[in-house]
Amino acid sequence: MNERITIKDIAERAGVSSGTVDRVLHNRPNVSKKALAKVKAALEEMNYEPNAYASALASNKRYEFICLMPRHDSEAYWSEVEEGQKKCCEARKDFNVHINHLYYVRNDVKSFQEQYERILDSNPDGVAIVPSKLDYTRVFTDELHERNIPFVLLDSYLPDLRPLAFYGQDSFASGYFAAKMLMLIASKETEIMLMKQTLDGKNVASKQQDNREVGFRHYMTDHFPDVKINTLDLPYQNTKKQNQVILEKYFSTHPKTHHCITMNSKAHLVGDFLLQTNRRNIQIMGYDMVEKNARCLNEGSISFIIAQHGYQQGYYSVDALVRAVVLKRNVTPVNYMPIEILARENMAFYRRTQI
Repeated sequence: MNERITIKDIAERAGVSSGTVDRVLHNRPNVSKKALAKVKAALEEMNYEPNAYASALASNKRYEFICLMPRHDSEAYWSEVEEGQKKCCEARKDFNVHINHLYYVRNDVKSFQEQYERILDSNPDGVAIVPSKLDYTRVFTDELHERNIPFVLLDSYLPDLRPLAFYGQDSFASGYFAAKMLMLIASKETEIMLMKQTLDGKNVASKQQDNREVGFRHYMTDHFPDVKINTLDLPYQNTKKQNQVILEKYFSTHPKTHHCITMNSKAHLVGDFLLQTNRRNIQIMGYDMVEKNARCLNEGSISFIIAQHGYQQGYYSVDALVRAVVLKRNVTPVNYMPIEILARENMAFYRRTQI
């Protein structure tokens, strides 16, 4: 209820009883068309807005949200996203909101389809999605639109899918920025290494990671066109020993490489190797302050880490669904997270769980 306008005020303006106004505000039956028209006219004249917060608390409805994201291990970036989403549900527990998580295998469209079909079968109140390939994601989101189920996108911004909101970094700007920071310490180098991960010989990067690489290469072309970029592929399902063989071969045959970069959260794959082989004159730069990256950053094999604020992305993705579905409020559609660079000297001050 608006604090400045009471039911009695509305009843007097409309010329009806307070009971009639109450029935109209709560969509109850037994209101004549004439009385309904009078009350609606009075509400419009008085610019009355019902208190959605109080109504949501009073309804005691259970709201079910689902997040569809890549399968991951416990120390991965996506764990921070999950943690943030669960924390938002805890903070919004008065509204009886809950979130479940379903996982698909990255670059396995069949896995993605199976999971989104499970979501559609459950008919949730809202969905948070880490997109797979565009065409397959579109099939899913088109059906969500058809059913009037709002959805939020994480990681990759795909405006053609018409999401309720997006939370993540401007990936092109992030890659451009990463190149700029790298070349502050590598400006005298003649070559650098770009580490990627592959599956069956194919790139397993997300759309977000691909866009980072585009931004990275744009900066290098604009400012350091003569620096050679060597691409090194580490198969996704490799063992640690297999990766060591590939990395040993690369650094043995490329003695001029002193700086490396990756657009994913796996900089520690190279960082650990550099520490184990005591190559103190080589460093790598990457993304996400996961525990393994933090350790390598502290020990000096990772030069910089760009933080994506996964916890905040998770928290705000659920909060957007709460505001839209429960409180019936408008939501800002595009929400870019800050591009924050972390070094050994400031990593202790990074607050992953700060909102």
